[in-house]
Amino acid sequence: MEPEPLRLRPQSVVHSASKPRRDSCSYTVNRSSSGALEEEPCTEWDFDTSVFSNTLTSEFSLVCSREHLRATYQGVYMLGTFLSPLLGGYLADRYGRRVVVVTTQAVTVATSVGLCFLSNLTAILVVRFFMGSVNLLTLFIYAMEVCEPKHRGTVGILTGLPWALGTMAWGGVAYFIRDWRYLQAAVSLPTLLIFIPLYFMDESPRWLIVNGHHERALAILQKAARWNNATLPPEEDLRALMKIIQEESSTPIKAAEPSKEAMEESRKRCSCSPSLPSLISTRAVTLVTVVVCLDFFAVSLVFDGLNLSGDNYSADPFLYIILGGLMEVPGYSLTAPIIDRWGRKIPTAVSYILCGLLLLLLAFIPSGSGSWVVVSLAMGGKVCISGAYQIIYVYASELFPTEVRLQGIGAASEFAQLASTILPYITTYLGPLVPWVPSAIFAAVAFIAGFLTLALRETAGRPLPDTITDLAHISSSRTREKSSEVSEMEKMNIEVSETEKTSSTVLETENKV
Repeated sequence: MEPEPLRLRPQSVVHSASKPRRDSCSYTVNRSSSGALEEEPCTEWDFDTSVFSNTLTSEFSLVCSREHLRATYQGVYMLGTFLSPLLGGYLADRYGRRVVVVTTQAVTVATSVGLCFLSNLTAILVVRFFMGSVNLLTLFIYAMEVCEPKHRGTVGILTGLPWALGTMAWGGVAYFIRDWRYLQAAVSLPTLLIFIPLYFMDESPRWLIVNGHHERALAILQKAARWNNATLPPEEDLRALMKIIQEESSTPIKAAEPSKEAMEESRKRCSCSPSLPSLISTRAVTLVTVVVCLDFFAVSLVFDGLNLSGDNYSADPFLYIILGGLMEVPGYSLTAPIIDRWGRKIPTAVSYILCGLLLLLLAFIPSGSGSWVVVSLAMGGKVCISGAYQIIYVYASELFPTEVRLQGIGAASEFAQLASTILPYITTYLGPLVPWVPSAIFAAVAFIAGFLTLALRETAGRPLPDTITDLAHISSSRTREKSSEVSEMEKMNIEVSETEKTSSTVLETENKV
């Protein structure tokens, strides 16, 4: 069970308990008649096997001059995740959700299981890169697109619980299986079961409609109606609606009808490159893109930062992994009823801001304070950022229109991977020099993300926009509503003012009488 692109599991079960002291990298030998001692580098090591019987570090001697390969093991995975979201989003928008989901799941199973049988470190690093390049976001977006609007929040939140349970399971399985190869096999083989439900999965009707496959979309909708005992509108009405949605998606916002030659040239350009400019083509979609990308950057930096700072909380790697997963459970489960009652925007902003407040307090705690205070604040921040992590996926999938939804999520994922890439420089280099700096950085980033989220619109219980045109209309409607509210308030103020003037005149008349 490998981590999805945007979240990191602790890698202690692969590398721990095998790192030697600095004085274990060389030894002294007397080779001269004068008795002078010469220092020679070590070529073999005896590793402590009291915790783990075999680790990647001990098997390939990733110590001393080869110690940088320990970081490379995680680095090549992050390189893969950095490159995958935009490509995966583009492929899913162009060729469909189902084909990308099936392909990525096949690559996940092949790489995670195949890793157990490789005996060459270079081959292992190559496989790790391809494992990271698998885009697992498509399945989440698919679930959001086919889900009924009133259940989208609950379904989106509940998809995060298996992640937390899987994290805790890692700690439990690793406690009983202390060899990294057998551990990798034990957590990877169950992924074969995913192909059973994938066999029955249809393509996303929304994607089919936007891309002109109306017959397939109609057949899937009719099958879904039979399974759910629902009644669809007349077939001719559905076809007319599908045609309107497709036309809107192919012409986002235009001042004049383009010529046939221009349309052909545009089609050729779009067929060979991702339409990234679509994410900043209008003011409405640009606002969504910028804020969501910054939100993803913040949530990844803080979430992974707390994960990778686990050595400060517990010396027991099994307990730490289980505790970290346990903190995610309330962060995921409690958010479902919260966003159903209060929407997406406010809970997301509050989660970021509250997390920032807890981590800011953590930054000012003296180093001599009790460890329980540090653990309590850090775990409180973990609960908040876990909630924000899950809500932002639901929120972002509802903010972007269907025609660029996966491209938008892919762009945001790039910012999340950028955060994960620079994170070691914060925790590894700045942390030892100035211990309070990492917590202060995490707090500042969380605060910024929380306040920027307030600029977005609410999406709870509202239809997903299918096109950029739909998004522009929604934004215009919000502006008109606000203007209407302001005008209504001004009108009420004028009426109140006139009433007050009339009352004053009546009182003056009565006083004169």
